[in-house]
Amino acid sequence: MVKKEVVIPKGQESYYETYHFAPAIKDGNRLYCSGVIGVGADGKPAADPEAQFTCAFDTVQAVLAAAGVGFAHVIEMTTFHVGLQQHLATFMKIKDRYMQKPFPAWTAIGISELAFPGGIVEIKVIAQLD
Repeated sequence: MVKKEVVIPKGQESYYETYHFAPAIKDGNRLYCSGVIGVGADGKPAADPEAQFTCAFDTVQAVLAAAGVGFAHVIEMTTFHVGLQQHLATFMKIKDRYMQKPFPAWTAIGISELAFPGGIVEIKVIAQLD
């Protein structure tokens, strides 16, 4: 029998019920987090890239915290960027506020669009559980 535990931070219950995906799944000693787009309470991404990136990392942080871990537990990060080269320096500045040494493995992928109009980044992480 597969043993996995759904992780849903307070305020993100609608993702599970409406869109039928878990913000994260605990499986053994790993936490697999769904991709996060930096959308505000209004369900829209901020027009300012720095604000959108910060919102996305804050949401990832909430998912990690709901599972009892933090950014120090992240072992792999994959990011999807609309306008990768245009926004990479700003993204890295924000990323470095959250990710500390030893840094996780990271893959950044340039794409043409995201699920939310105006979204320019989606962040997906895998973390090690204690």
